[in-house]
Amino acid sequence: MKKIGIICKSGRDEPLQILQLLLPWLKKKGYEPYVDSEAASGLKMKGFLRTEIPSLVDVILVLGGDGTMLGVSRLVAEKGIPILGINLGSLGFLTEVNKDEIFNAVNRMLCNGCTVEERIMLTAEIRRNDRKISEYTVLNDVVINKGALARIIDMETYINNFYVTTFKADGLIISTPTGSTAYSLSAGGPILYPTLGSIVLTPICSHTLTNRPIVLPDDFRIEVILKTLSEDVFLTLDGQVGVSLRVDDVIEINKSRFKTRLLIPTERDYFEILRNKLKWGER
Repeated sequence: MKKIGIICKSGRDEPLQILQLLLPWLKKKGYEPYVDSEAASGLKMKGFLRTEIPSLVDVILVLGGDGTMLGVSRLVAEKGIPILGINLGSLGFLTEVNKDEIFNAVNRMLCNGCTVEERIMLTAEIRRNDRKISEYTVLNDVVINKGALARIIDMETYINNFYVTTFKADGLIISTPTGSTAYSLSAGGPILYPTLGSIVLTPICSHTLTNRPIVLPDDFRIEVILKTLSEDVFLTLDGQVGVSLRVDDVIEINKSRFKTRLLIPTERDYFEILRNKLKWGER
């Protein structure tokens, strides 16, 4: 583990301030850092395109928030490169290491003192007129949602070819255990331990009050057919990529063959994270 990729949250000065200390420290220890081009430009040094970095390095260090981590997880999924996240955001479920712990955490990483925690990912395929038009890989969730002007949308839903129901709702969230603490949680979904092999279906503001979230094995295939004639319905992927949908589009969701490999400090306690991030026990 000699080649260290470093990808930073865009448009922030804080990662640059950290890199001014971290880069000399890494080089002194004999490691070769590969910094993303935007951050490198701010430091007036040679940088690398984000799309190049996964082919050049053994591990990636992310300086940012969960949004940056989600983007990196999709970027490196095919390579299976482990990721260590340093939280420079607010919540930080994925970027678990605080910035004041960075040197200790990176040193643990370099000495193989972190455990590798594998998280399942999902693939979402859109079919239109019996033809696949696009496919995406996500770590958190696949969301079918209406725009500001759309009415309630109808989503005919099948699991392993069995008809489940036609959800009449503002949308539908199909989430991994990692994503269970994201949009799904705010829509009333359950928290799943992040290494479980499960998928959560959570309707958003369902017109039928008895429609509740359901937890499924991760080897189940989910198909959702949009039955609403509207140009204001979208497929949103990890909250970062949006695709416009049309009536009778089929969205098929399966467990991806790729996994995100997160580096976790060995002293990490997931339940402590829940207490800290969700303020459990506080009044």
